[in-house]
Amino acid sequence: MSAIGSGAPTVTPPRLAGHRVAILMESDFVEHEISYYQQRFAEEGAEVVLLSRLWGQQSLTFTGQEYRAQVTVDGDLETFTYDQLNHLSALVTPSGMVADRLRYSEDIERPAPALDLMRRAFRLPKLVKAFSCHGLMLVAAAPELVRNRAVTCHNNLVGDVRNMGALYVNQDIVVDGDLITGRTVGHCHLLARTVIDTLAPPPAAPGVRAEG
Repeated sequence: MSAIGSGAPTVTPPRLAGHRVAILMESDFVEHEISYYQQRFAEEGAEVVLLSRLWGQQSLTFTGQEYRAQVTVDGDLETFTYDQLNHLSALVTPSGMVADRLRYSEDIERPAPALDLMRRAFRLPKLVKAFSCHGLMLVAAAPELVRNRAVTCHNNLVGDVRNMGALYVNQDIVVDGDLITGRTVGHCHLLARTVIDTLAPPPAAPGVRAEG
């Protein structure tokens, strides 16, 4: 039986083919959020990597907040080079206690390694930085990174981001150039969609030709 039509069907390539998306991890992460990011970015063709502070270990296993699910991470943010960072398309700081745990420094006179990573990331305007819910806590010690930038965040963090000099916007998702923020973990699907649309804008709808 012959196929109808003369041409082969057009196959649309994944929108994020060739892109790499990194997700910061620590214990007390929100399980469904992390699994959603992993699945959603991967189905668009992106390579998804998990990064954390490994404290000199080859890998560490972190435990989720609600179901005590475990995820093993072997990407070390302390040894993540500038070249590796430059080859990322997006860096996501998720909800839960991830940001609060990663901003810990055993020496209060030195910034946490995750904050050093974030400072380098903000020097790369082509790298999308996405923060969900309480994620902006990670940059509290470097307020210059978000000063005068439009953001949203969890209601509990509004006073903090205003003290950091950020411009709080009462919306579920806020985009300020290479900075994307989401209000709560419940908006993680919108955050992921916005990251995808930022990295690979959807095709414009056909315009209506004006009659002359």
